[in-house]
Amino acid sequence: MAVDTFPAVQNQNALLSGMRLRVRHLTRFVYDGPATDSYNDARLCPISDPLQRCESFQLRIEPQVLVNTYHDFYHNRVDHFEIHGNHASMEVESIAMVETREDSRGPVVKAFPMSSLDDPGIEENYFDFLTESHFVSLDAEVWREGIDLLPDGVQDIWKDSVSIGRHIFRTFTYESKSTHVHTRMIESLRERRGVCQDFAHVMIAICRTQGIPARYVSGYFFNEQRMADEVEASHAWVEIFLPHFGWKGFDPTHDRESDPRYVKLAVGRDYADIRPISGSFRGKGTKEMTVEVRVDQI
Repeated sequence: MAVDTFPAVQNQNALLSGMRLRVRHLTRFVYDGPATDSYNDARLCPISDPLQRCESFQLRIEPQVLVNTYHDFYHNRVDHFEIHGNHASMEVESIAMVETREDSRGPVVKAFPMSSLDDPGIEENYFDFLTESHFVSLDAEVWREGIDLLPDGVQDIWKDSVSIGRHIFRTFTYESKSTHVHTRMIESLRERRGVCQDFAHVMIAICRTQGIPARYVSGYFFNEQRMADEVEASHAWVEIFLPHFGWKGFDPTHDRESDPRYVKLAVGRDYADIRPISGSFRGKGTKEMTVEVRVDQI
């Protein structure tokens, strides 16, 4: 399938004021022998919220099947499909057009002490994002990291969350293929290396040990310096809950707040909640899986 390419934008102000982005995400599975009774969930449709609008979304699946759509516990769109006949491979391709917007709330200038989370007027149910989850453990090593970083405790939820994210950016090494999607957060903490998924999990863990509600975000990042033939990957970052302000994103991999270059797919407690494609099938196993991502500005 041919993919349109567009020149990189050099004007940083134009990038941050809002963008229209085309995202193509292709996942190809080749099985070690015939597969059957394949049950799958895809979380590939970008969210529509005050920071972005999904203008269009197309999902192509080979072999062709019927798709049923529902929304999960965290309000992410899920496209469920099943393949019951024998098949040697499977392709899932999504193409989305997304308009991203500058945050109308502006920068965070107000202080958010921990006591602000006790306000009875808060309607957001943020409690799921304070506890352990599948990929985020809150054991002694994580507690110690948080205490060493914030010896006086949390003074301001947002500022201290940013400090945690920047600490990870400074003290961890980004190393492609050093981990995989099943790597536990504690392994990344001990090795001080990983990829965006690991950086996000560590930041979430430290935040939660300090009582800061933090959730995992999956999506994409538009890289204006990408080479014309460079294959991209999906991305992950963190959102912090600020009472009566809402969820605010920070990317510990790039040491910056999320902005219109970011396209949000799904949110959850950690990667286990937002896998782009998850499922099971009968067969010997997967021989090869390849993923291709392309994000272009329109």
